[in-house]
Amino acid sequence: MVNSPIQILLVEDDELFRLGLSTRLQQESTLHIAAEAEDGETAIQQVDQQNFDIVILDVGLPGIGGVEACRQIKQQHPDLPVLVLTSHSQPTLIAQLIKAQAQGYCVKGVDADALILAIQSVAAGASWWDSTATREIQAIFQGKPPAANLPAVPPESPLTQREQEILALIASGKSNSEIADDLYIAPGTVRVHVHAILQKLEVRDRTQAVILALERGWLNQKNLP
Repeated sequence: MVNSPIQILLVEDDELFRLGLSTRLQQESTLHIAAEAEDGETAIQQVDQQNFDIVILDVGLPGIGGVEACRQIKQQHPDLPVLVLTSHSQPTLIAQLIKAQAQGYCVKGVDADALILAIQSVAAGASWWDSTATREIQAIFQGKPPAANLPAVPPESPLTQREQEILALIASGKSNSEIADDLYIAPGTVRVHVHAILQKLEVRDRTQAVILALERGWLNQKNLP
């Protein structure tokens, strides 16, 4: 049985950018632009009237803006994934998007293949934060007491030393295969460790694990890129 294409609501006020993005995404048989909107108010109306698998949302929208649109969409449809695509990357914006429950973030200009993978991942229920956003997420927590002053594995951390290492590499944006190369272990071993990390931290994906560990001081930020 062939899976139906991912139904996308594309929210972008720049008409030329929206046209170009829509044209590129429609070339993928797994993706379908089901509707478009130029502002947050219209997007909120559309998610009430039509079923989508994902919302691709610009932040710099006229009217209520992208962050508030995300908040209202998630409030009304908590299971509808939102992937933010924007030219902005300030730490305060990332913090606002996390609070608004966006599942992903990509900076405009991202490679098309990476964006398609991000859409597929977020639509499937995972989170996706590109390397720029990951660095900004780390920066959000820079005001906390330096993790360098803590033991390598703080007593309250449920993670082993190896799991700490792997989580730090995840936080730097590395894939399982890249982590395996860095640590000279098999990719399958990395997957086992990642699964253990998610289970111990009681989170559903890698991004949530990084955010939780940074917030609780379980990652040594001095060692992060």
